[in-house]
Amino acid sequence: MPQSAIGPGMGVFSRYKAVLEADDSPMTVKTALQLINAELDDYLGGIQGEFDADTRFAITWFEQHGMGKGDYGVADNLARARGISVESVKQAGVVESAAGKVRLLKRDELDPDWAPEEDAHLTIWECLQHLVRLHERTGLSHDSAALLKRYGPQAEAVKDLAYCLYDIAANKRREASEATVYNALIADWSELSQMAATVSLEGRNRQTRLDL
Repeated sequence: MPQSAIGPGMGVFSRYKAVLEADDSPMTVKTALQLINAELDDYLGGIQGEFDADTRFAITWFEQHGMGKGDYGVADNLARARGISVESVKQAGVVESAAGKVRLLKRDELDPDWAPEEDAHLTIWECLQHLVRLHERTGLSHDSAALLKRYGPQAEAVKDLAYCLYDIAANKRREASEATVYNALIADWSELSQMAATVSLEGRNRQTRLDL
């Protein structure tokens, strides 16, 4: 679980000798983690409705297939349920669709010259994946902070998506490598946000837009 998610709960175990159940019996760490995970699941379930349709499609696809391929028919049904099409998600730069198969684009396949201000079909999914890719490469850097600053008011949704994908990767798909990159970004988020607040944007980087 992301460090900022487990902090308030697990901190109880570090501050006190024992945490008690309602019947005064000691609560185990396992039970505490189960309770924390349940709270996180409720939280994540509530925030998914805040994302754009393409991002909601990508979340479900990731949960079902990870970064692997799946049948176009399944993707088509999933997209239609969200009021969009597979072609829409493809045009958004989120998936590849070819030969009857669909898959999410890997971060190393993303356009290195991408600019959120110039993207006519911007999604929260793209924003997070570009930020994760940059954070993996540069860590807590001016470049990462500047990109976060360019997301403007959508930065909070990007953070929420990082929590959501961490939960899927770590607890549902058991993909440690993918979970790690989201956890690393979440762990640095507070400091990265503070750095972003000091960044001055100029020219094309001054504003961003998001079509929901």
